[in-house]
Amino acid sequence: MIAVKNIKKSFGSNQVLKGIDLSLEKGDVVVILGPSGSGKTTILRCINFLERADEGQLTIGDMQVDLKHASSREILKLRKRTGFVFQNYALFANKTALQNVMLGLTVARKMPKAQAEKIAKAALDRVGLSERYDYYPSQLSGGQQQRVGIARAVALNPDVILFDEPTSALDPELIGEVLGVMKQLAHEGVTMIVVTHEMSFARDVATNVIFMDGGVIVEQGKPEEIFDNPKEERTRQFLKRILLEDEAESQIAQAREKAREAQQIS
Repeated sequence: MIAVKNIKKSFGSNQVLKGIDLSLEKGDVVVILGPSGSGKTTILRCINFLERADEGQLTIGDMQVDLKHASSREILKLRKRTGFVFQNYALFANKTALQNVMLGLTVARKMPKAQAEKIAKAALDRVGLSERYDYYPSQLSGGQQQRVGIARAVALNPDVILFDEPTSALDPELIGEVLGVMKQLAHEGVTMIVVTHEMSFARDVATNVIFMDGGVIVEQGKPEEIFDNPKEERTRQFLKRILLEDEAESQIAQAREKAREAQQIS
């Protein structure tokens, strides 16, 4: 359903992507792991034409384009078939949750306002924000803002949703609510490519896991293959480091919770 072939991208003399191939079918959840600077986010941005690749081909359904030479019309058509969830929410501060979700429908899709409002409300309901239609971003927690961002992507009914480290800007106690929404979407058959460091999500939800480093795919396979029996030493090193960091963060969160409980008792 979606495939990218031989994506290359450089920023000046720094070659960030060195010929990446990736494919998935409808309902797949592909999780991309890797250290900072490995090229994970750049793949998503090239797929959605937020960055113009230097080389490569993209296929979504019956559309195939050259990533370097795609026309404005082709880019517009392909963007209508993808949704993007950003790290930092990317909401308009002067618009309510409902208005933020409606915007892509009324502006990009030229949809009548009444129809767009109905779809936007259904999308917000789907991510558990049925009582927050009229709230502005400043009135929402980080987790709620990110769920608005997910609702905005879902409302477009795209062929694939691209998630760029959707929990990285959240406090630890808010991460679970966003991952819960993403897991529900996966169970509903939504096709996703997810850049994340959330190992439990990757293990539980992904149909395929990719580990990148230095602009190339080092290893890929089913979650159990990557997490339980990685073939490459670089993969093993990365997973060990991330799991140790997760354990430390969990201990810190537990300590904070105990401190809050102690304050409530006193």
